[in-house]
Amino acid sequence: MDTNAVLDIGLQGLWVAAKLAAPVLVTSLVVGFTISLFQSITQIQEVTLSFVPKAAAVAIALLICGHWMISEMVAFTHALFDKIPTLLGGG
Repeated sequence: MDTNAVLDIGLQGLWVAAKLAAPVLVTSLVVGFTISLFQSITQIQEVTLSFVPKAAAVAIALLICGHWMISEMVAFTHALFDKIPTLLGGG
């Protein structure tokens, strides 16, 4: 196993992690910005007003994207298992 193989696996792992985190992070960002804008317009400064909608939106995003996220992780794991013989030098 050479350095390039390790770097390639690490890069693929980071790419998969970014793809899996994106739906949750983007949802949280959009809902947080919307609630923050609403709070600044109405001058309501309540902590639960920003937390509860974000938590609900993230839960909905996980329900919608959960199957895709698991499929991506399983595909990545299968690809890693398929690479084991070549990484060990077996051909």
